[in-house]
Amino acid sequence: MHVEIWSDIACPWCYIGKRRFEAALAEFEHRDEVQVTWRSFELDPSAPPEREGDLAHHLAQKYGMQISDARERQQQMTETAAAEGVTFRFDGVRSGSTFDAHRIVHLGEAHGLQDETKERLLRAYFTDGELISDRQTLIRLAGEVGLPEDEVTETLAGARYAEEVREDQRIARQLGISSVPTFVVDRALGASGAHPPDALLGLLRQGWEASLVLSARGQAS
Repeated sequence: MHVEIWSDIACPWCYIGKRRFEAALAEFEHRDEVQVTWRSFELDPSAPPEREGDLAHHLAQKYGMQISDARERQQQMTETAAAEGVTFRFDGVRSGSTFDAHRIVHLGEAHGLQDETKERLLRAYFTDGELISDRQTLIRLAGEVGLPEDEVTETLAGARYAEEVREDQRIARQLGISSVPTFVVDRALGASGAHPPDALLGLLRQGWEASLVLSARGQAS
């Protein structure tokens, strides 16, 4: 069974959703037969390399709210993340383009280290205050999970995996995905949002049952 997860590295709910999905997968009876692929999704494709001002000011401007309300939402999100074992430090977040970071996640997949790469980039962004649009930072972070430095450097210096990132986003549009995280099972079932583990476990079980039905039909024909 193939589970594809569209998410952005700059999306707090995507980090929380990753933890909740991991909890669901740990309880799934057929977890060893599940392939998980992280798909690219940019919440702000026009983001500059680094955005000026703190994140609360940007959110307030983007959603037409008071800065105090934006900070309150950040505090609520921080508490929600903490309950999942994730540390958010919004006061240190350096926001900007995530395009190159998504390319490195694809490189991680090529080396069998996609999940580790995704995890390290999420932690770098939300916990460590790293600027993940900075290429030297990406080279260092990728090295921490075991990706070859020369290949990471070559990837970032050129356009490698750029088309793969764009293709992920084209597929998202075709599937009607407009928010992340979105979990898609065998391109047949999906759920958008960082649902609790029980709900995601239900999605996995539903997907497994659907795959059994399709397999039975195939054998019958």
